[in-house]
Amino acid sequence: MARAPEGSGMKLGLDVRESLHIALGALRANKGRGILTTLGIVIGIVAVMLTMCAANGLQNRFRESFSSVGSDVLYVSRMPWVNTDDFFQYRNRPPLDLREARALERQLRGRAIVSPTMNRRLDVKFRDETISDVTIIGATERQTQLSNAQPETGRFFLPFENRYNLNVCVIGSDIRKGLFGTADPMNKTILIGRTPFRVIGLMEKQGGSFLGGPNFDRQVTVPLNAFVKSFGGDHGQLDVDLAVKAPAQERLSELEYTVIGEMRKIRTLRPADKDNFSINKLDTLVTTFNRVMGVVFLVGLLVTSISLFVGAIGVMNIMFVSVTERTKEIGILKAIGARQRSILMQFLFESSAIGLVGGIIGIVLATALTAVINASVMPASVSLPILLVAVLVSIAVGVLAGMVPAWRGARLDPIEALRHE
Repeated sequence: MARAPEGSGMKLGLDVRESLHIALGALRANKGRGILTTLGIVIGIVAVMLTMCAANGLQNRFRESFSSVGSDVLYVSRMPWVNTDDFFQYRNRPPLDLREARALERQLRGRAIVSPTMNRRLDVKFRDETISDVTIIGATERQTQLSNAQPETGRFFLPFENRYNLNVCVIGSDIRKGLFGTADPMNKTILIGRTPFRVIGLMEKQGGSFLGGPNFDRQVTVPLNAFVKSFGGDHGQLDVDLAVKAPAQERLSELEYTVIGEMRKIRTLRPADKDNFSINKLDTLVTTFNRVMGVVFLVGLLVTSISLFVGAIGVMNIMFVSVTERTKEIGILKAIGARQRSILMQFLFESSAIGLVGGIIGIVLATALTAVINASVMPASVSLPILLVAVLVSIAVGVLAGMVPAWRGARLDPIEALRHE
């Protein structure tokens, strides 16, 4: 194999440094033109970055909102979380009731943890402060075994408090802030609807609602039996949701088949009958979310990339002008021995420098706008991969936009170039 001549690497390095020096000099000599050209790249990078930051913020909020929903837990309910079929076939299903919940608990005893819950929306009041339309959850003491969320202050209710219908409750951080401000809520009595409940615990902050989803910080949890006694639900007026925790993550699929079989027995379904209940998993929700976000992100990028394309056209146009203005200079360089590669790199460095400067300005502006959007409009956050993509895209746009003008300049005939006026 033939070896490259000694010093060829050094020669290339000198060519690169010389080309970069000439390119930066040309940019400094035409500051006004460079600023106007850079503006198109700035707008394009800002648009693309804001799209990526919004998508990143929504994904982070999604993970925060459902961090307390265990990935090793099945949720049995009347309706599926994600409805892809005819809604009416689900609407006519019989609701799950406490009798069925207790029957499933007996069948799975020793194999899985079963925790039934019920909920409804009511007003919550403490003295003169009232919060409307709060989600009230009726749950058992096993709720904390299924969730990563734990009380920050105080405790969750105990088995005897559920067994004897004691009116105690655990409140979310938004409820604490709305009713008590900075005061200590422990052992204070609040009204849920018209029924007094004593606060025994404050749940840790879990993040706000996500796209209309549940706001775990705006909930009050009470013992299930106290919920039934105070708010009804023992005669089928309210649906029961069942959470079933697998003993291990790898046994979740096995548990799903077991739960389906036991629920069909409990509901006395014949072999030909369809299930009249739904098994929900966090994976289903995550998959659906990722699919939707993928489409939204792709459409957003396509739309915002138009502005980046316009910026690239501006760079290409100004590079053609630059090549035309420096035609005689190119002829002189070629006459004294400059290679096509050196001329090509000179213009490519100039166009990539325009792209990089525009990218840096765009990143700064997009970062500031992201902070404003996150604080006032919707979740949005900047991450290191987004910054790296923005830098690479800005350089790539500059290189690609300058490729044709640079190639045209590099291939000029030196004699014709010297005659150019």
